[in-house]
Amino acid sequence: MGVAKLTDQNTVVPAESKYARVERERRYLLQDLPEGLTRADPHLQITDNYLTGTRLRLRKVREPRTNKWMVKLTQKFAPDPNDSSRTIITNIYLNALEAEMLDMFSENEIRKNRYYFEFEGRKFSVDMFLGDLFGLVLAEVSFDTDEELNGYPKPAFAIADVTNLPIFTGGQLCGLTFSDIREAILKDGLIVSRGSAA
Repeated sequence: MGVAKLTDQNTVVPAESKYARVERERRYLLQDLPEGLTRADPHLQITDNYLTGTRLRLRKVREPRTNKWMVKLTQKFAPDPNDSSRTIITNIYLNALEAEMLDMFSENEIRKNRYYFEFEGRKFSVDMFLGDLFGLVLAEVSFDTDEELNGYPKPAFAIADVTNLPIFTGGQLCGLTFSDIREAILKDGLIVSRGSAA
């Protein structure tokens, strides 16, 4: 008897899992760090590596002030492909040996500095991207309920809500440059070119 090949048709993914949780969040495009934040403020250094063709990400988070690292393997996906505001996320925290074993997945990389920012009673994660994506700044905010998520207006410091634009997901961003992003947001009318009439 041979070993069965795993396919999407014969692999069961439970509708609910005690290991996974629902994440409700909105993602916003920013011009720069919000007023009150500077690049010198406390932040985390994050390196994400996306495993090609999967819903998996290897994330390494470094706290520069202590030089301590946290490494986790994450599965994150939107059950409804048209609604990225609600995702299912599962994290596995890794020790140094486990992280080293998975270090072979070092391509599809995104590097960013993450700042935390309080605005009108909500805590935002503000990501300033590095490398090929330098110039891109995104902010995310999480919610406990669908009602909070659905009723939340775009904050004053944001240019646009990009939650449901696929180009702003990590799996797509890792293959792009800031020039690609700028071209896409000009094309979509999220920002107006300085040479254009307002």
